Amino acid sequence: MSKRQEMRDKRLKQQRTQRIIIGSIVLVGALLVAFALILPNLNQNAATLPVDLKPRPQADFNRMGDPNAPITITEFSDYKCSHCAAFALETEPLLVEQYIETGKVHFIYRSMGGWISPESLLAIEASYCAADENKFWEFHDLVFMNQASTFNNSMMKGFAAQLGLDEAAFNACLSSGKYTEMSNQDAADGTAFGVEGTPTFILTYKVNGEERQRILPGNYPLSGFQQEIESALDEMGL
Repeated sequence: MSKRQEMRDKRLKQQRTQRIIIGSIVLVGALLVAFALILPNLNQNAATLPVDLKPRPQADFNRMGDPNAPITITEFSDYKCSHCAAFALETEPLLVEQYIETGKVHFIYRSMGGWISPESLLAIEASYCAADENKFWEFHDLVFMNQASTFNNSMMKGFAAQLGLDEAAFNACLSSGKYTEMSNQDAADGTAFGVEGTPTFILTYKVNGEERQRILPGNYPLSGFQQEIESALDEMGL
């Protein structure tokens, strides 16, 4: 083989190698772009998978239980608060079973608005929009079950669809900011109560006509609620 032929073969080999490298880079780039486009949809689908939503007794907007119960517990919460999610998904169902279903406690959920993140404000406004169709608590559960996801309008509308809400009414409610003022008032009232962290629970009851309150900060365990509730019932002679 002549030296010229040898050099030509070497150049051809180098060109083939370069084409293979360039092709590999293009393929990897295409796969990365495709993954970036698909991933949000995967997250969105995961966020709207069917879940076991627990019923609430005498649900009324953001309240549950007998409004004439001897004790009212008001929770100040934040949808992006991990301790709030732990309470909602673990302790609250037990509280419902032992004290709310039995007529001893009337429970109210209120939000500290966008205290942790603007996403929290969006989620509470969406929850109040769901409450227009008496689906507040189901929406509340879906939000907490998907707390790790990024909250946006698309996700909130997906939850509404999953719950069978009126799409046009829900979307109009959310886009109009119908419950922005109410959500901000929740936060203002929480601040007035001295709420410094979420969740915080305000336990209210009356003894001989005199209103009394206990402030329970943090993710109270069921045993803590039992102690406070039973103590208040004893004060009332119940």
